[in-house]
Amino acid sequence: MQWFDIGVNIPNDPNALAPMLGRAADVGVTQIMLTGTNITTSQQAADLAQLHPMKVFSTAGIHPHYAELAPTDYIQKISTLAEQPHVLAIGECGLDFNRDFSPRDIQLAVFEQQLILACELGLPIFLHERDAFDAQYALLKKYSKQLNGAVVHCFTGNNEQMQAYLALGFYIGITGWVTDEKRGIDLRDAMPYLPLERLILETDAPYLKPKKLASDKIIGVKQNEPCYLPVIAKTLAFLMDTSIESLAKHSKHNTQQLLALG
Repeated sequence: MQWFDIGVNIPNDPNALAPMLGRAADVGVTQIMLTGTNITTSQQAADLAQLHPMKVFSTAGIHPHYAELAPTDYIQKISTLAEQPHVLAIGECGLDFNRDFSPRDIQLAVFEQQLILACELGLPIFLHERDAFDAQYALLKKYSKQLNGAVVHCFTGNNEQMQAYLALGFYIGITGWVTDEKRGIDLRDAMPYLPLERLILETDAPYLKPKKLASDKIIGVKQNEPCYLPVIAKTLAFLMDTSIESLAKHSKHNTQQLLALG
């Protein structure tokens, strides 16, 4: 089985990426995508991806937390980054009304500009949403027919919300949140209704380390890493009543299809 982790945050130490890729490859995770959250991290992600061709890809965008701090020419900077062949999606972008690190009107404006850019460039969008479903859905519905694909990164919502995203033709990104029997109740209940054709797997490393690792715990790995993607899949296979082999096949195919990779 081979896996593709579509959601990995850039490591604090760039030298940590190579050994992390080695640990991932040991369990069949052969490709990852690094997440850009502002212009600086988007550039860093692109630089790291360039060092590991066909193993590492990246996104370029402005996370809602940093919307207020975006430079005036952020759209041009993102567009320039997107010219690189290993930058495959616009984002991480969206709305976060939970922490409100940026004013909501600015979040909405910066998000919409990135949606417009994604439509113009023909690139998929890598979405973030927290406690802002109604506002985010309304904006996405406006542009959904022009977008060339989208993944709802780290989906943690309920089945009703998931079905609304699926109706727009979006993929659903599932992380270690699904292993959390306390916080992940709504998500776990929704999983039987997620079509395999719309599933994408991700770790959101170094965050959201899977719960109850037990014998799956990898020695020396304290934070979450792509090497734990198969552990997430194990829980998901149980909840979706399918085989882990089927999850591997579909999630990788879906990811490559979304990102227009061979």
